[in-house]
Amino acid sequence: MPPREREVRHADGRTLRVVEDGDLHGRPVFVLHGSPCSRLLYQKHVDDATRRGVRLIGHDRPGYGGSSPQPGRTIGDEAADVRAIADELGIERFGVWGFSGGGAPSLACAALLPERVAGAACLAGVAPYPAEGLDWFAGMGEANVEDFRRMMDDPKGWESGLRAAAQQLSHATLEEILTSFASLLSEVDRAALTGGVAEILRAQIAEGVRPGIDGWRDDSLAGTRPWGFELSQIRVPLQIWHGRHDRFVPFTHGQWLASRLPKAEHHLLPNDGHVTLFEDRIPAVHEWLVHQF
Repeated sequence: MPPREREVRHADGRTLRVVEDGDLHGRPVFVLHGSPCSRLLYQKHVDDATRRGVRLIGHDRPGYGGSSPQPGRTIGDEAADVRAIADELGIERFGVWGFSGGGAPSLACAALLPERVAGAACLAGVAPYPAEGLDWFAGMGEANVEDFRRMMDDPKGWESGLRAAAQQLSHATLEEILTSFASLLSEVDRAALTGGVAEILRAQIAEGVRPGIDGWRDDSLAGTRPWGFELSQIRVPLQIWHGRHDRFVPFTHGQWLASRLPKAEHHLLPNDGHVTLFEDRIPAVHEWLVHQF
């Protein structure tokens, strides 16, 4: 059966593009995508969800794919969008997992929707910028460091560069994506970025930037602002996952989050990177989330 797609109208008039797959009668779990990516779900995750009785729900954050932009949004605003989708779908309680650029939004849902979230998992998520006691850039690949610093120092030039990058990525081959990610890929991630995971990430990126740079730009800018919630607000069951060989979001970010969330279940993995979490660790996340309802 093909995935079920729909549009959800937010109370503020925006449209959110939503996809559902897996066991459509199972435990609902929201999947929060990376940056720049989109709602598209990885078939490997869908197959695992179906076996475990999990209903996977993906959506485009504002400005990506088929969702309306929301200029000036914060990371915390994601919680209101997830709540709007859950309300439209008639879902009272749900799980959440977010990967990479979806990691901090998963924490937002945990903090701001305690009455709705059964459990949340943050995989390869960034720490706030700046974060006390954290060298934010240490261990980060050159491409991400340069992009962040240009965003801060030359916003107009940075936006122009994003437009060029989005145009290229909207129809890039896997080889071209690997080239653009070269400084971000550790050996374990380069080895993992093949087959199905390579294809879904290519497709997610192409769909995410199809309408332009609004989603990508606003995700990046949101990371430089106050998040709109405090980590200390989180009371729901929570997992933190991070790989030591991650050059997209350095391992120290995962360590920092774990130190601020001591009651969470920590998976700080010595042999993983960034892509490997997405490829290999989601079945364990699904298994854990099912038991939180």
